[in-house]
Amino acid sequence: MKHLLFTILLCSTLSLVGQETNQSFERKGFVIGFNVGGGVSSISDSHGEVPFDEVQGGISLPNLKIGWMLNERAALLASFPGILYEEEDKDRSFDAIIPSLQYWLIDNWWINGGVGLAMDIPALYESDLENKDWHFGGAISIGTGIELIQKKNFSLDISSNLLLGRVNIDDGESQHRDGAVFTVGIGFNWY
Repeated sequence: MKHLLFTILLCSTLSLVGQETNQSFERKGFVIGFNVGGGVSSISDSHGEVPFDEVQGGISLPNLKIGWMLNERAALLASFPGILYEEEDKDRSFDAIIPSLQYWLIDNWWINGGVGLAMDIPALYESDLENKDWHFGGAISIGTGIELIQKKNFSLDISSNLLLGRVNIDDGESQHRDGAVFTVGIGFNWY
């Protein structure tokens, strides 16, 4: 099902690439966007119970970004990257809240990066969230994207993001859990 959803989104995006772009496109004011895609994650505890050499594929949704355009080429954003992964037959989420700066190098190619709060939490759809472990720490995130479609105050892009984080664990065995997450997705943005 994951592959089917990704294939449908990719095909619909590529079919729109050849369409003419609107020359009156402008970025200003409030920015909101979300990204849907997938990626890989590698999670490791400090005592080695979950080794870094185990890589899991996962769904990355909805990666959000909210902020304000500083000028035509730069935006100050609060970004929320992350991915779902499985531990002991339960779904968890390795996410972050990242204040970031996004800059357009050319009209349709942007880069962004920031430092913020890493979170290793149970997936929000899991039952009994109160009795699950919630872990917090630091994270760094960098990303890039190409805007394929630009219409008035909307853009559709394909982007990738790398999230590196470390959260503190108080379980008597591990002191921290490290995570490396790489995602690729289709983004929908409004300016």
